[in-house]
Amino acid sequence: MARAAGAARAGQAVVGPDLLRDEVAAVLASGGAVQALFAAAAGDGLEARYVCATPAGDLVLRCPAPRGEVPTIIDLAPHLAWDEREARDLFGLRFAGHEPHRPLVHHPGDLAAWATPVLGDDVHQVAVGPVHAGVIESGHFRFHTVGERIVHLDIQLFHKHRGLERVAEGGSAEEALATVGRACAACSVATGIAIAHAVEAARGLWPDDDLRRSRTLLAELERLYNHLHDIGAICAGVGLAPGAMAFAALKERAQRAIADLAGHRFMFGAVAAGAGAVAADRAAAGRARGALRELAPDVAAAWRSLLFDASLRDRARGAGALPADEARRLGTVGPAARATGVATDARERSPRLRYAGLRPAVPPGAEGDVAARMEARALELTDTLAMLDELLDGPVAPGHALPSAPPSAHGVGRAESPRGETVCAVELDGGAVRRVHLRTASFANWPAVARACRGAILPDFPLVNKSFELCYACVDR
Repeated sequence: MARAAGAARAGQAVVGPDLLRDEVAAVLASGGAVQALFAAAAGDGLEARYVCATPAGDLVLRCPAPRGEVPTIIDLAPHLAWDEREARDLFGLRFAGHEPHRPLVHHPGDLAAWATPVLGDDVHQVAVGPVHAGVIESGHFRFHTVGERIVHLDIQLFHKHRGLERVAEGGSAEEALATVGRACAACSVATGIAIAHAVEAARGLWPDDDLRRSRTLLAELERLYNHLHDIGAICAGVGLAPGAMAFAALKERAQRAIADLAGHRFMFGAVAAGAGAVAADRAAAGRARGALRELAPDVAAAWRSLLFDASLRDRARGAGALPADEARRLGTVGPAARATGVATDARERSPRLRYAGLRPAVPPGAEGDVAARMEARALELTDTLAMLDELLDGPVAPGHALPSAPPSAHGVGRAESPRGETVCAVELDGGAVRRVHLRTASFANWPAVARACRGAILPDFPLVNKSFELCYACVDR
């Protein structure tokens, strides 16, 4: 039987089912975290794989499941409940002790198989979706309410699961990045960087300074237009048309500058494995810098106008509050976590990018409500615009990833997307991809949406949902 690897070990290690929980507990006790869980084929059977961030570095634990079963760890790491449910639905891997097992990707016809039972004369259900009035992805929300008060929310996504990870298997790493990296448009850079970092880690490559700079530039440009969009979406959620239109116009200006610099409004194709894919001479960088310098005071003025809008303030304060302890338990990431006072930001731990000295932007008070989630983004916009001004001070060279360590079959990559930390794990077999797994910030944060809605009134759900502004598409990957 395989022995436990030890929490301080980095790389990849095999641990037997009988020692798995001890190993996970040791990782957590060392100050590390288990960030993702997924299933993979191994010989004639299955393995459960656990992506861990430890003080010694990245660790991929491989737990063989000779009888198709491994112990659950959701009592140790509750945020991995969706991961276990997904692995069972997609691979048939069972997790002993995870009861009741409710399907996640599969959509059974029996409501009782996936939704929470409702008892009592005063409790009823309100079903919304999966078809919606707007042009959005499919998502089914089943509210359990007493009157207008939400007591519980069941979320059913995965209506358009595309199997991008399976499509990528057997192809080259570059093809995997192109396929899985298109999981969604709004996070194409962050997703691409996470995949590229995972591939480069497996190949023993390290980005030079030019590549770190160019990728950081692209990531902050993506954060800029997303945060502008998300603040406008919150304004739309309360019916504040002037705020929604102002921030939509600011987003448009940002994306025009991005298209001029990177060749695409959503920066498709801007990230490659092993090298940079975007270059800008001094004139092009100067034009982008000038456009963003003109944008910055208008962003500040638009935000100030929101601060003095009593209607917005009254609707946003206290709505959809997520307690800090629940944010930690659910593994909430990004601005949604920082809005609760949980000061976590993957950019602090990104040596493959250029974020030296960055500190998480935590709003004063950090009440975890709609107002705090909006303010967290506004604080980050100020930091992002300052970083972009520095990063665009001169021509942008694409850069390269250079050999720095012996290659390995496994690699892990991370990036802080506008919605939070995205994690990617790859397994390479020579030049081909045997397995790639992407866990996006939206996947991490959807359970937090359900928790934040508890206690809210039903008409506030669109506002609470928009304050997270998560992606359906990169869950339905």
